[in-house]
Amino acid sequence: MSLPPARLAWLDALRGPAALAVTAHHGGWTFVPALYAVVDARVDLGTWGVFVFFLVSGYIIPASLERRGDVRGFWTGRAFRLLPLLLAACCAALLLAAAGLVPLASGLGSRPLPLVALGNVAMLQELLNLPAVVSVTWTLSYEMAFYLISVALYVTGQARRSAGISLALAVAAVPLGLLMPRAVIGRGDLLAALLCLAVVAAVAVTALAGGRARTAAAVTGGLLGLALVVAGSRGGTWQGVIILAAMFAGTAVYRAERGEIPWRAAAIAVAAVLGCGIPAKDDPGWAPALVLAFAVFGLAFALRGRAFPRWLTWLGVVSFSLYLLHPLLLHLAPNLGVYYLVLVPLSGVTYRLIEAPAQRLGRRLRKPQNA
Repeated sequence: MSLPPARLAWLDALRGPAALAVTAHHGGWTFVPALYAVVDARVDLGTWGVFVFFLVSGYIIPASLERRGDVRGFWTGRAFRLLPLLLAACCAALLLAAAGLVPLASGLGSRPLPLVALGNVAMLQELLNLPAVVSVTWTLSYEMAFYLISVALYVTGQARRSAGISLALAVAAVPLGLLMPRAVIGRGDLLAALLCLAVVAAVAVTALAGGRARTAAAVTGGLLGLALVVAGSRGGTWQGVIILAAMFAGTAVYRAERGEIPWRAAAIAVAAVLGCGIPAKDDPGWAPALVLAFAVFGLAFALRGRAFPRWLTWLGVVSFSLYLLHPLLLHLAPNLGVYYLVLVPLSGVTYRLIEAPAQRLGRRLRKPQNA
């Protein structure tokens, strides 16, 4: 069930341009807003980039979970893959804000600091109506919800239903979005804390326990992840549920490639996400970005057996650093050229000094457990 490194090059070739698209979206609005407004009216590069990331996660995350056959190993791997750089970026943002070099994140001072820290470390702040220390981490909340649901499906033996789940989510997104156009989770600190702690507890029990306790915790975590997307998506329930549907469409492509489901089922899932997702946002750049994300993902998938330029796959390797660090440089760089001249090498440094060592440590700490 393992995926050889060569098979993953096409995913890195997608991640790099996706991260650069998000950096270009924010950099364009910051440094050349009049010029970028023309681009954004035609295709929202930021939306394109994040949906490429969501499709890539949908394809690879269930594969990673099933390859290990070890829920504890999966959660350990995710923690050491994401949290070290996330914590470093959050600390850098707070230090720069304290020095007056970058603005403090909106709303950061209006909520209890321990709660904000808990929500950001648990990667649930976007779905709990908590301020993000680093603005772009809103996407990590949807990734976290997807992890929770994927683990629940794996533990209960329902993982191969991804095409049907994608279809159901896409279709349900429309009436749910019309009934709940905005998040219903308010600014209640107690509710946010309880929900966040419940998710953390569900992950901990799923990773550490076995038998019925693990199953119950995994199912609880999956239901919480789904409920938070439905009730807490700040962009609206329609968009939030479509994001989940898109991730499961990526999983459906993986399963069709493995021969676990018919290609027809995966194609129906993709068509449903596009058909129900295009009208999810009243923005001229949204629909082209969504369609283009699926098109580029499909093209890269078709070329997955080919060799990709090393610089392109390298950008994919450091894409998480590109993504997390660029909001800080927006306030420090004097122009677009300096922004990129600093961002790309800095991302290589943070990958080498923070991401890579943390991932190696995570691999050493993972211990197999009985599935």
